[in-house]
Formats: sequence, C-alpha cells, structure tokens
Amino acid sequence: MNPFAYTSPKNTSDAAALAKPNGDFALPVLKSGGMDLLDRMKEGLEQPDLIIDLTRIEDPTLDAIKPDRIGGRATLAMVAESEALRTSAPILGASAGSAATPQIRNVATVAGNLLQETRCWYWRMSQFDCLRKTGDDCPAREGDHRFHVIFQNGPCLMVHPSNLAPALLVLDGEVEVVGGDRSRIAIRDLYPDPAVDWQSTSVLSPSEIITGVRFRSAPNSAFIALKQKQSFDWPMVSGYAALELDGDVITSARTCAGAVAPRPHLLPQVDAALAGVSIDDDRRIRAACELAVDGADPLPGTVYKTTLLPVAIRRAVNAAASLSSPDQGGDA
Repeated sequence: MNPFAYTSPKNTSDAAALAKPNGDFALPVLKSGGMDLLDRMKEGLEQPDLIIDLTRIEDPTLDAIKPDRIGGRATLAMVAESEALRTSAPILGASAGSAATPQIRNVATVAGNLLQETRCWYWRMSQFDCLRKTGDDCPAREGDHRFHVIFQNGPCLMVHPSNLAPALLVLDGEVEVVGGDRSRIAIRDLYPDPAVDWQSTSVLSPSEIITGVRFRSAPNSAFIALKQKQSFDWPMVSGYAALELDGDVITSARTCAGAVAPRPHLLPQVDAALAGVSIDDDRRIRAACELAVDGADPLPGTVYKTTLLPVAIRRAVNAAASLSSPDQGGDA
C-alpha cells in the first residue's frame, strides 16, 4: 500500500468538506466499516492519499434504527437483529443477515453495503484492464462469467453486489445525504444507467455522504438468496418481494431480482401478474414468477440463472405471504 494520511472528523459537515479533492489530497476516501475499501487497497485498485474515518462522529442518528429509517452507519448485524424492522420491514433484516459472515456483518455498514464495488473478478484483478477501469472491452464476455448477468443492460457484465439496495428499492426507499446540493436521493436514482455510465458506483459526488435510509413499511415482505453454499457466499440469484394483502388475496406486489443485472432489477411484469391472486393459488403464483426472466439475455455461462430466478422470486413471494414465518424469509 502507498502511504496515506488519516483523519477523524467530529461531524459529517467536516467529513464532507475533507472528502472534496483539493491541492493537498487528490484522492480522499470516506471510511466507516472499511471492509471493501481495505480489499481494494490490498488489491491495488485504490490508493487513497487521505482516509476520512466516520466512526468517531458523535451523532446517534447515524446508528439509530427505527421502523421507517436506518442510520447509514448502522451495521448489517444491527439491521439483521432489529425487532423494529422484523415487524415493519422484515425484508431488510433478512437481506442484511444473509450478507457475508457474522464477523463482517458486525463491522460492515448500511451505507457501505449500498456503495460497495462490484465483485467481478476481472475488475478485482490488476492483470485485467476492463471497462470499469480504462479498458476497451469486458473480459467476462469471453471469459469465466458464471456469476455475471442475465439482463445485459450495458456493456459491463457485472452484477450489482448490494443485498440491501434491492430490498430498499421494493420499499420505495431513499437515502439521506449531506455534503451536496440535495438532501435525499431515491434508491431508484442512486445508481447510474449502466448503458450510459458503467464505471461509477453511484451518482454521489465525492463529498456526498449517506447518513441514513428511509423506506415505507411492508410487514409482508421477504428476501430469498440461492447460493452454492450458505456460509459466506455471494448469491447466484436473489429474490425480493413486498406484498399488500386483503385477506388471502394479493392486492399489489413489488418484486425485484438481485445478482442478475448491473443494478437492482425490478420485475413489474411479475407484479402485474400477482395482483388479484390468492396466496393459496400455487399455479398462478408459479406462472407469475416465471415472468421474472422476461427479457433475459443470458451469457452462455449464466443460462442456469434463468431457471433459478423464478424459483427465488416464488419463494420470496410465498415467504412474504406467510404470516406464520418466523423470519419472513432469508437464505434458501
């Protein structure tokens, strides 16, 4: 690693001011849990000259968890264990609790999970000059792409790495930010269009800091991840569902797919097919969830995901509809 300076500001305003590149520091970076930052530094992908530590800022709202808001510095473990969220939006606890390992969840934060970089091994290896660096093509297209996209929304074939982003998307979530001209950004607008900008992690400026996320209540909501192994593995596909019920009938649904596209992939065709369906009508629920792969254009090595995705969505829908489920869905 290259030498770098370290600072621990007292408030988010000071942190945002320090995060702007200037004459003294050309590559300042923000750190809270720092899990992904450490990985990137060790791999030589990022060489900051100033690390701005947010962990010592004395602001309880950064860590607080309420039924409709989570502080950006709250850890994934805190989200997974929150009784308030278990009632108001169980999809959030389930998706946070599925990420990484207990050791990482105890350190990694909500904001960090939303802003982590792609796990694509071609981007992570310095030997490859891919599109997200300065290269002219995506090595995954002809290379090992078994964990890459089935929806090719842009020239980069990575999948979005965040567990929480799709969950917040189905909850109409928004992030609270400081350090710029805006105070909130809808989750649907947080990530750039991969057909236009495939290099940026988010639309945030260098000085903007996520201080929290807000979302609507969804007691009937669930998350399902299908993995090769249940311990410390990235999902092959993941399914997210939030339902509105009138007795046993689904009056409206919001579903989303994870690990299949460069950003969280909403499934409006599934939502429309689920409206008016009884939660006991397995045939119609299966038929609706099969629509999850409409428009898919898988790579040769990701065709298997077109089989798995409808299963993950159906399991998420069934878990969301089941009031007797103790945790409202989680890993398959």
